[in-house]
Amino acid sequence: MLPWFLASAEGLKMFLWFLACGVLVVLFVFDSAAVDYRFVAAGSVLPLAETATGSPWLLHTLLGAAALLGLVMAATAGRGRRLTRRRWLGVPIGVLVFLAASGSWSRAALFWWPLGGAGGVGQGPPPELDRPLGVILALEAAGLAAMAWLARRHGLTDRSRLRALWATGRLPRPAR
Repeated sequence: MLPWFLASAEGLKMFLWFLACGVLVVLFVFDSAAVDYRFVAAGSVLPLAETATGSPWLLHTLLGAAALLGLVMAATAGRGRRLTRRRWLGVPIGVLVFLAASGSWSRAALFWWPLGGAGGVGQGPPPELDRPLGVILALEAAGLAAMAWLARRHGLTDRSRLRALWATGRLPRPAR
């Protein structure tokens, strides 16, 4: 059974594109063995939940991503919470990658809401769905190809390596 936000055709159209963008951007930018890619992946598709309403909302704005970052920082403050914080920081980082990959930044009123004016949040279709079907399908195919490349590069066709990723959230070193 699919989660409620993926039950619509709109939610399914672009899922792999955002998943691949989130994981690959974080992999290449941070290049850290300590990143929990499960949380990054969750954050990179989290704003798709808003497609159920047919309009972009807070998670399509820079303010929403910053508020989520502040929430994670506040919730994980204190001694002995460093590893928890590192894990949960993947969610707002994934949302920030989503903002770039979805094109939310191209709608000033939405991206900079509320500073960009009143025409952003709750107005029109989400940016990721406001493009021709051919473009959506091409981006989804690119996401599938990127995930296949990632699986091959890190040897995730080996069940033990894949289980380790699911258990720890860490990508194994690239397979030789």
